[in-house]
Amino acid sequence: MEWKKSYLDLVLVPLGLFFTLMYHIWLWHKVRTQPLQTILGINAAGRRLWVKAMMKDIDKKSVLAVQSLRNMIMGATLMATMSILLSSGLAAVISSTYSVKKPLYDSVFGAHGEFMVALKYVSLLLMFLLSFLCYSLSIRFINIVNFLINIPPQYETSIVSPEYVSELLHRGTVLNMMGNRLFYSALPLLLWIFGPVLVFLCSVAMIPVLYNLDIVDGGGKEEKEMMKEESEGKITCFNV
Repeated sequence: MEWKKSYLDLVLVPLGLFFTLMYHIWLWHKVRTQPLQTILGINAAGRRLWVKAMMKDIDKKSVLAVQSLRNMIMGATLMATMSILLSSGLAAVISSTYSVKKPLYDSVFGAHGEFMVALKYVSLLLMFLLSFLCYSLSIRFINIVNFLINIPPQYETSIVSPEYVSELLHRGTVLNMMGNRLFYSALPLLLWIFGPVLVFLCSVAMIPVLYNLDIVDGGGKEEKEMMKEESEGKITCFNV
């Protein structure tokens, strides 16, 4: 009897998450093999060129560099705050008597037992905590870049090169992106409260949305070729 109540949860929820996982595996392969056809690859190349430009003329562009990095830190701090606040709210719900969820029992599909309800909220809590961890690590890397980018690269004794600073900035932005994807992935799990069917539908609907956000159209080939000449062999996205 318990299987009959929970078979939708056991089938639709893993299937929806599987589609999302397969999309990101395909995106990772796309970034590794054809980076200039993705937003992530083009942004990675642009950041490397930006760091070189800032450090080459840091005496005049130090304020611009610090302000740009500060804006990145503020964005990551905002998302980290949202993640930890949502985690705190979910922890309070988990520790309650679950009375707030009883009115939903007769209106949704799937299992309604205490174990399944707890599993839904614990899964959400885990996603938000992982997202908070990624944002925190991202802020750490960007803070380091904030100091190192002000070191002029023309010093022969300097061990801080533009390539090293670019790699640190790249790691910070990749961690920020991972935090965003975990935060987005929590939306289908949030709908799991109302049944597994919405989880599957939301997971499938998110794939074309993410595709349009991640993939560049065929236009702008001349700009891509110019950027490719400057960044050949230096785009290593997700190489954290």
